[in-house]
Amino acid sequence: MQFRLALPILVLCLHAGILLAKDRTIGVFVALADPKHTGIGFIPDTIGNGDNAETNLYWGNEEGLKGVFDRSRKWKLVDKNETPNDEIVLSRRTYRRQGGDLVLIARAYRGSAMKRCIEDYEGAVTHGGYDLVVFIGHDGLMDFELPMPARVTDQTKKPDCIALCCISERYFKPRLLAAGGRPVVLTTQLMYPGSFILEALADTWAAGGSFSAMRTSAAAAYARNQKISQKAALGVFAQLKE
Repeated sequence: MQFRLALPILVLCLHAGILLAKDRTIGVFVALADPKHTGIGFIPDTIGNGDNAETNLYWGNEEGLKGVFDRSRKWKLVDKNETPNDEIVLSRRTYRRQGGDLVLIARAYRGSAMKRCIEDYEGAVTHGGYDLVVFIGHDGLMDFELPMPARVTDQTKKPDCIALCCISERYFKPRLLAAGGRPVVLTTQLMYPGSFILEALADTWAAGGSFSAMRTSAAAAYARNQKISQKAALGVFAQLKE
C-alpha cells in the first residue's frame, strides 16, 4: 500500500510553522457519510451528501468534526483548506488545543473514497506519522475487503489508534495491530461516531489516561448525546487490555 497523503500534510504544517518540535499530533481521517456509495443506512441528502463536506453529518454538521472543534472553547483553528486539491479530500482543518502542545490535523474524504480513507488511516499507523491516529465514519470494512496492512521496518513510532465506527473492534483491531499500532478505543456495537466523542477522548488521552479512563470518557460523552445510561454507553466501547 502506498502512503500518499498524511505525511506530506505533516511536512507542510512543519514548514508553515504550525507544528513545533514539542508538539504531539492527532491525525483524524473522516469518511463522509454517503448512503449512495457505502453501506450506511438511509440518511437525508442534507447531511448524507458525500460530495459536500460543509453539510455532512460527520464533518460540517454541528456534531461533525468541523462543527464540534470549530465551536470548542478548548481548541483553536490554526489552518484550513476548504478548496479540494484532488478528487479525494474535500476539506482539511488543523486545530491547536488552547495553551498546550497538542495539534489535531483532520481531513474529510469524499464519501465515494471510503477505501482510500481507510488505506490512508492505516498508512498513518504503519508509518508512525502521528502520536494518535483516528478514523471516523461508517465502517467500510463491513462492505468490502482490503489487503492486511503490514508494519514497515522504519516505523518512527507506535501510534495509539482510535476507530469510531460500528463494531470496530472486530474489523479494525487485527489490522491496527498488524500495522504496528496500539488500539486504545474501539467499539463493539452499531454506533453513531459523532466528534463530541473525540473531543472528550483527546483530553483524556493527552492527560495520559488509561485504557479504562478513555473508555469511560468516551462512554460519558456518548451517554450525554444519546440520552442513555452510562452503563449502556460503556457497552458500546470495547474493554481493551493495556
